[in-house]
Amino acid sequence: MNLRRQLLLVSLLTLMLPWAGCEFIRETESALRTGQQQMLAATARALANSMAQYREEFPRQDAALATDDQLYIHELEMRPEIDGYFDDWPLRPDSLESMRGVDGPVLFSFGSFGQTIYFYVEVSDRNVIYTTPQSLVLDDESRQADRVTLISSNPPYLQETIAFAAEAPGKILSYKQDAYGIALEPTITAHWQDIPGGYRLESGIPAALLGTHLGIVVNNTDDAARPGTRSSSFSGLAPGPTARISPDVNAIAARLVQPGMRLIVTDTSGWRIAAAGELSADTAANTRPGFARRLYDLLVESGKEAVFAEPDPLGREQQSYVAAALQGREMASWFRSDKSGKAIVAVAAPIRSGSDTLGAVILQQDTDAILSLTNEGLARLINVTLIATLLVAGTLLGYATWLSRRIRHLSVAAEAALENEALQSSLPSALASDEIGDLSRSFSSVLKQLGDYNEYLKSLASKLSHELRTPLAIVTSSLENLEHEPLNEAGMGYTARARDGADRLRRILSAMSEANRVEELMANVEPEMFDFRKALDSTVTAYRDVYRERSFEIDCDLTNLNTTGSPELLIQMLDKLVDNAVDFSNKGDTITIRLLARHDELELSVINPGPPLPERMRTQMFDSMVSMRSGDNTRHLGLGLYVARLIAVGHGGSIDADNVDGGVMFRVVLPTMTSG
Repeated sequence: MNLRRQLLLVSLLTLMLPWAGCEFIRETESALRTGQQQMLAATARALANSMAQYREEFPRQDAALATDDQLYIHELEMRPEIDGYFDDWPLRPDSLESMRGVDGPVLFSFGSFGQTIYFYVEVSDRNVIYTTPQSLVLDDESRQADRVTLISSNPPYLQETIAFAAEAPGKILSYKQDAYGIALEPTITAHWQDIPGGYRLESGIPAALLGTHLGIVVNNTDDAARPGTRSSSFSGLAPGPTARISPDVNAIAARLVQPGMRLIVTDTSGWRIAAAGELSADTAANTRPGFARRLYDLLVESGKEAVFAEPDPLGREQQSYVAAALQGREMASWFRSDKSGKAIVAVAAPIRSGSDTLGAVILQQDTDAILSLTNEGLARLINVTLIATLLVAGTLLGYATWLSRRIRHLSVAAEAALENEALQSSLPSALASDEIGDLSRSFSSVLKQLGDYNEYLKSLASKLSHELRTPLAIVTSSLENLEHEPLNEAGMGYTARARDGADRLRRILSAMSEANRVEELMANVEPEMFDFRKALDSTVTAYRDVYRERSFEIDCDLTNLNTTGSPELLIQMLDKLVDNAVDFSNKGDTITIRLLARHDELELSVINPGPPLPERMRTQMFDSMVSMRSGDNTRHLGLGLYVARLIAVGHGGSIDADNVDGGVMFRVVLPTMTSG
């Protein structure tokens, strides 16, 4: 992993800062919400105790009464128009109650405005049967039309029924039946409207005509000659008492509720009998952009959706914390708006009178102050830390890029200096005062010392050759004189071995001085035009005679190749390459000499089987006195390839070596050649 990526990963640690800040804000919000919840619980207990003083205002419930038999009458804020539509009712669509019908569900709702009870019902009926004057009788044997009936009573008095049946869609008449008979009720207005798959009925009934107990019955028939099927909102023989806002309890709640709170009072069954106070509106002003919204949701503690804190649209509060209060246990809960993030704290406390539970007090308060603190603090924290993180990451990335570029330039310059024949000791960043500058200066010092050492090695051969020739001549002449003296057999052996050693030393000095001679020849040579292909053929023929244990092949498509240069030196260069190829190949191997002419370049290659070149030796094997031969080999001092490079470079070309399939190839590229 490069330095830039490492610093980028390190910069990601700065994300710990916003995480720690968000954890702190989350804990702060939780602590503030807990404190508000405790305060609200104390207020709810005080309100419950105050409500208990008005025991007579709470409706008494029959323990044997099924709660599902009760209907809830909503308090309407405006008078709906009797036209068979529900969209002008100031209620939510989910405030419609449902009961099972013959052909599908029956939806209905009751509302109160002024002294009028409004009634809406939507019936699923595949085949609507309208009434006739003969089917208006309401006894059980003659229900041959689709109709809706309201059952009303004031126990212990007898029940009364109000029947709605239509002879055609539109405004319809209603009939009231009691113990005295059936009669048209002109004070009731009603509208019947057909819809696909059924019909709707909307009616306004004077409150004085209805009792405290109310139920709905829907009669559905598919044949006018037969009675229909009866569906009702109650399971027993008589409907249960209606539940609705109690004006007295509602007035008491309005006096007790504090600003910014919502107070709901229920009876023992959870029916809402009072509601006062309002929470702050969950407006779009509190909303945040999509990204901030998602980020906020990830950071803050989640809660139940705030819609569950709203008063139940059916009029009956059945949340778990309310159910606990109706069982005599105080309980709290909290909710969070999915739109604005606003939290709502809710507490339910039982209203007790002696050992009896009259109902429950539900007290709710939003957390605008907490939300403001959380939102502002979190927004500032996110913005500041996000900007800081981006700046740190960008700065580190830029610094890593600059630093890695300096190191890369230093590395490239060092490699280029090593590959260059004349070592360059000047490297980038040498004037910098940091660690990279120190490294560059250290590299420069090493390269300078290495260059001096290379220069010393280059001149070592000529120095040794010059210094050793005179002592060698003295030793040789002394041995020659000694051979003319009378010696015993042991002395003659010693003299012969000394003579052999002197001869080997002379050959070594000749090899050492060869490079110097080549350099002098290259400086004074006068190029001439010659046929390189003809010279190559003659030379390879000589190689076949000298190296009889090797096979030689020429790979060249040209019959003649005229070029300019020194034929003696170029053949000497080829001798060095072939000598090297022979030394590293085995008996019976084939050595290929390839000659190609490409544009204004001449490419001469010598390919031999043998061991591959070590990677570390590719740039050193053409240096002076560098040899890859192992063992005691006095014939080679590592000067052959060095001489070959001197000749190639002296002709303006280059030489290199590479591993090929099954062997090694030495390639010489010579410029400015003329082919014919």
